[in-house]
Amino acid sequence: AKAIIPVETVGEAKDFKAKGYLVAAERDGYVLDFADFGNSPFNFTPDKVADRTIVYSTTNGTGIIKIASQADTIIIGSFLNISALTGWISKQDKPVVLFCSGWKNRFSLEDTVCAGAIAERLMSTSLYSTRCDSTHAALDLWSAAKNDLPGYIEKAAQRSRLRDKKLDDCIPFCLTMDYTKKIPAIREGVLVSMDS
Repeated sequence: AKAIIPVETVGEAKDFKAKGYLVAAERDGYVLDFADFGNSPFNFTPDKVADRTIVYSTTNGTGIIKIASQADTIIIGSFLNISALTGWISKQDKPVVLFCSGWKNRFSLEDTVCAGAIAERLMSTSLYSTRCDSTHAALDLWSAAKNDLPGYIEKAAQRSRLRDKKLDDCIPFCLTMDYTKKIPAIREGVLVSMDS
């Protein structure tokens, strides 16, 4: 995709759809009836999204972007880009806050495990330290999960929710380390690749 416009509400997504935008939108894991597709990474294939601007609205992820909107820099990370992400952060010499999207404003195991993996890598550089209990808890969860990440994530509530809806085929992919070197960043309210 050329760019992704994150929007928090269904109404905003519908407005963009009426203007001819490609829309990826879901609530509770279900693709919204007006959307072109949901938030599965398998929907974002080059034949569907190459050189397109996509409007994106999710149950959890797009709301957290708004919460973080006053930050100097907002970047998006996951296991898929963890080395590129932590490498870039380490070069910035700035404090870091890791936001986990969670599930409906609640804790989620998989997001916190990923935050722990990111924190571990950052702290291993000796450029970063923490006094935050949430970070220590995330580090502990990552320590428990890292030797069998797919097995550990089996107990996550989101894993069960996705399985019940037959949407869990993307989980192994989402747990892949370093699939990409791209780092999505918010610029003027739009997600673009850092190299853009």
